[in-house]
Amino acid sequence: MLNKFYKLFSNDIGIDLGTVNTLVYLKGHGVILNEPSVVAVNQKTGQVVAVGSDARAMLGRTPGHIKAVRPLVDGVISDFEVTEEMLAYLINKAEKVSKKFFRPRVVIGVPSGITSVETRAVYDAAKSAGAREIYIIEEPMAAAIGVNLPTKEPVGSMIIDIGGGTTDVAVISLGGIVKSKNIRIAGDKLNDDIISYVKDEFKLLIGERTSEGVKIAIGSVIGGNNIEAEIRGRDLVTGLPRKVILTDADVREALSHSINGLVEGIKEVLEITPPEILSDVMKRGITLVGGGALIQDLAVLLKNILKIPIHVADDPLSAVARGTGIILEDVDEYKELLVSTEDDYPLE
Repeated sequence: MLNKFYKLFSNDIGIDLGTVNTLVYLKGHGVILNEPSVVAVNQKTGQVVAVGSDARAMLGRTPGHIKAVRPLVDGVISDFEVTEEMLAYLINKAEKVSKKFFRPRVVIGVPSGITSVETRAVYDAAKSAGAREIYIIEEPMAAAIGVNLPTKEPVGSMIIDIGGGTTDVAVISLGGIVKSKNIRIAGDKLNDDIISYVKDEFKLLIGERTSEGVKIAIGSVIGGNNIEAEIRGRDLVTGLPRKVILTDADVREALSHSINGLVEGIKEVLEITPPEILSDVMKRGITLVGGGALIQDLAVLLKNILKIPIHVADDPLSAVARGTGIILEDVDEYKELLVSTEDDYPLE
């Protein structure tokens, strides 16, 4: 009876807590927010100046006393108080879309394999940020639910979630993750690779936003595209502004080491996957989600190397957020798939 009452008078919110971007799903409205996981803090007063897009715009442009920080490193909380502020901001923003009387029920996606201490930190931050009930699920499982893989059936599925801080590779069957690996090669690392390459090859210093723009515009992992982009930065010899032309071949060379590392990580998971499940994966293919799934020709490269069909999910960026939304429709049905529930943290 009480649950029905809460359903009427409180919101259900799903959060894909990412290192680079955090997506928010509001039941009845879909994915309503996609904000950078950045918070700007005034170091003199300790006050939060801006969160999300406004804070990201400040990266590299702030005066000495204001610092734009990412409170999540590799998908886990590195700064508890700032994460709490960010979650409170996002929850409040979602609540404004649909005003309700009671505090919301929240499902949060976290990277696979995080420790119980890290899970508790996410729970506590969400509780302090204003959530009434908190359920935590591993992101590859949420993504698999979001793209309608048969997570509960006795059939093997494989999903690769290439995010900003980490890549989650998971093999799923019968409502659980059978084998998984969390690889520290993802969007951020690829951006850093481009920055290092431009610095070494062109003696030009560029920022993170420039490198990300290049990756999106001309980044590819197979040759033959012959596209280029103009980038601007600071000449390391003269200290003055300079621009250079970067080709897709340059970006491919910059990313090659990390892409090879990513492929090796995927191979490691395949090597330890039970034969029956591996047979299912070979037949059904591997699903790519996350922002990295959009890297040009990555699916083709993986198919050529692994000899397994590769499918890029529709709207791969929002797969985890959509999965949290499906879970919110019936939390009890998905309880066995959750990392932690309210029952794990009884009132103290």
